[in-house]
Amino acid sequence: MRIDKYLKISRLIKRRTIAKEVVENGRIILNGRPAKPSSEVKIGDIIILNLGRHRLEVKIENIDEIATRQKSSTFYTLLKDEIIERTED
Repeated sequence: MRIDKYLKISRLIKRRTIAKEVVENGRIILNGRPAKPSSEVKIGDIIILNLGRHRLEVKIENIDEIATRQKSSTFYTLLKDEIIERTED
């Protein structure tokens, strides 16, 4: 499955167009490398989402084309959830 679609289905990002834009802006790291919207994900992959000052690191546990709200929570395991402090120059 494409990473932009996975981010939407898993509800890590609300809309696929926003997911695609975030990936294109280099704010998504897939297995240690910057992702492209067409990057394929598989179970066991690690995704790092840099969203403003918020950084999430998740491990893919499940991939499915359709997900209910309850089922989407089984799509990944949260490894890190941190706020990045800004430094004043």
